[in-house]
Amino acid sequence: MRFTRHRKAPLGVGGFTRLGKVLLGGCLLFNTIAGAQVSGGQYAFEYLRMPNSPHVSALGGVSVANPDDDISFALQNPAMMRPGMHNELAVDYNGYYAGIAAMNLQYGYHDAKINTSFFFGVQYLNYGTFTETDPNGNQYGTFHADDYALTLGASRSYLEHWRYGADLKMAKSDLYAGKATAVLADVGINYYDTASLWDIGAVAKNMGVTLKKYTLGLPYEPVPFDLQMAVSKRFKHLPLRLIATLHHLYEWDIRYSNPADNIGTNALGQNDTASDKGAHFGDKLFRHFIFAAELTLGKRIVLTASYNYLQRKDMVVSTDPGLAGYGLGVGIYLNKFQVHYARTYYSVAGPYNEIGITMALNKLFGLGQGGEKINWNTEYHDWD
Repeated sequence: MRFTRHRKAPLGVGGFTRLGKVLLGGCLLFNTIAGAQVSGGQYAFEYLRMPNSPHVSALGGVSVANPDDDISFALQNPAMMRPGMHNELAVDYNGYYAGIAAMNLQYGYHDAKINTSFFFGVQYLNYGTFTETDPNGNQYGTFHADDYALTLGASRSYLEHWRYGADLKMAKSDLYAGKATAVLADVGINYYDTASLWDIGAVAKNMGVTLKKYTLGLPYEPVPFDLQMAVSKRFKHLPLRLIATLHHLYEWDIRYSNPADNIGTNALGQNDTASDKGAHFGDKLFRHFIFAAELTLGKRIVLTASYNYLQRKDMVVSTDPGLAGYGLGVGIYLNKFQVHYARTYYSVAGPYNEIGITMALNKLFGLGQGGEKINWNTEYHDWD
């Protein structure tokens, strides 16, 4: 029996050394089991790769080395969580393509007694409610589909410029064909020098296992592991930050060989695919890169632009390339709020617009004597 579906509206919303060994071990482990595969469509829980805020989207979809005061970066690299993000809450809810609702939430809290910064995050995708029918149009009811992940993490400082962190996440997927559950972890490090304004970060993402698979009798689906690192530099006498991010560092060739792209012919008039078998060193190299820049206007407005080479190569249509792979954004930084907007171009299907807000809860309201006991109103230095 075949089912067609008709969408209804979505329903709503020793420290550094040890950590380095974990990062290296995760890289070697997943390099062994992953082999050389294309970057997309190979894993379950692929929604975990999606950016978790408009600011991250505007930066190309990944941000693991950016010292901006934005709690959403903690879910990109747990080492980015720090005391200055105490009592920050970030939320965004957007209409994704095809009526899919996307929601993200992040919250940070610093415990001075143990000198540890904690964060919590929720990622939710609501695909909507569908009508279940057979080929003759007979209706058999409705079904719902969604994905979500809950994340809890912490970070601490190490020596003068370093931070390290880790998080644990539970990911669930509820689709028509079945349900799946996975437990995963991220570990990351970050180096930031407030004098030179260099920021370097690295993170091993989504290390874990599938606990419940979609289909009984089949092998467990792999999880979307990634190893990422980035370098950012802000200039002392120019309000500009440049960022270079590398991803999929555990495998070299992440090109997708599409036979439809081989339109050349040889001397006999036959399709010539020899060029596709070449080294393509430059193409393979730059598919690992995301380039971004942020320009600060005064102290309140930040303009962001990015270029994701892999995204453009995988999503561009040769007859209508458009702006696939590019991202733009603007952030407005107020005393109690931050507002971020992003416009990203995935394909000729059209741009995706996101908007989110970050609130300093301790500046918005107090909790009286109870708040004093938990340091609710305390403000900590962002970077020492």
